[in-house]
Amino acid sequence: MTVLISGAGIGGLTLALSLHQQGIPFRLFEAVRDLRPLGVGINLQPHAVRELFALGLEPDLDRIGLRTQELAYFSAQGQRIWSEPRGTLAGYKWPQFSVHRGGLQMALYDALVARCGDAVLHTGHALQDWQEGADGITATLCNRETGLGLGTADGSVLVIAEGINSTGRAKLYPEEGPAQWGGTMMWRGITHGAPFLTGASVTMTGRRDLKFVAYPIGQTDDGRAIINWIADMTMPPDYHWRVQDWNREGERTEFARNFEDWSFDWLDIPDVIENAQGIWEYPMVDRDPLDQWTFGQATLLGDAAHAMYPIGSNGASQCILDARHLTASFIKHGLTEDALQAYETERRPKTNALVLANRGDGPDKILDIVAARAPNGFAHINEIMSEAELDRMAKDYKAVAGMDIDALNASALIV
Repeated sequence: MTVLISGAGIGGLTLALSLHQQGIPFRLFEAVRDLRPLGVGINLQPHAVRELFALGLEPDLDRIGLRTQELAYFSAQGQRIWSEPRGTLAGYKWPQFSVHRGGLQMALYDALVARCGDAVLHTGHALQDWQEGADGITATLCNRETGLGLGTADGSVLVIAEGINSTGRAKLYPEEGPAQWGGTMMWRGITHGAPFLTGASVTMTGRRDLKFVAYPIGQTDDGRAIINWIADMTMPPDYHWRVQDWNREGERTEFARNFEDWSFDWLDIPDVIENAQGIWEYPMVDRDPLDQWTFGQATLLGDAAHAMYPIGSNGASQCILDARHLTASFIKHGLTEDALQAYETERRPKTNALVLANRGDGPDKILDIVAARAPNGFAHINEIMSEAELDRMAKDYKAVAGMDIDALNASALIV
């Protein structure tokens, strides 16, 4: 009785750690030969942090990231629209963390190796196909670069956690095609600079077609903030968005001029862009919600199931929640198709709703409302948006994302 996992990203590694915690056998395969800390900053919401704490990872999260204190929205003129405390400061029992995505992945991997040994992960093994039988499921593996066959693995169920470009999902939905681009390009960078606002604030500035996101994910030895930032720009319909590659270098000349006047007393955005340690570009893409994840003894998890726009800081958190709910389902139903179906019934409607909410710009739509009502700025935000309207928008997204404070605090651990 073994769970086969294809993909050692955040979802796959969290699932492996959760299964090990419960004494459930698993085998973990990853197409990449060498895991590297790719990507830049992400946020982990309290509902996911709770589950990582339950896995004993609180010291790791404090080592690789910061406990987020504030979320703040600003107009293109640098005027504060809305801000709220985050994590424990907001009343949750658990913090929010701002971390480097690759740092989180490697922390999960290191924890797994420490608990299970070096042989726990089979790198360079890509899922090629699978076959079901009376006694379980057999996965066929190969070298993704050469196509060379690497044998088979037998298990009770197969979990496909391969990310937005999952080959397993492509086999289940061969007509789907590539990820969908919504017209926005993201230029991402890391800059060492002066701490701003609370020193642990997540900021959103501008509007949907021209937005700058910035938040610290750590601190240098000399006390400067390690600022993760993203510059979003809506591009013309005929723009060629090239490839999805977290390592693709970007050029300042393609976007920086659009932010050259965004120097504010709380953050000098042109300076942050100019002094970046490196710049990478990536298209904002997602995939349509699915009406089925589970096919017999195989199911999807994480971005392979519900790739969403990076709006509302929820993508990684939802992968973690998937892993924990699937583990709980295995405990209740065994390593069976019933377990996979129960997991899907719990998770698919919620994540599908989030995919669609993020397409509608999630909580960030507040920026567009303000830009439309006050394109040249405002004397006071309540002249154009009431406190009740601001508060309702924030609470509505929390409800969709499973982040209602009272409900989460009152709920039991998933596993």
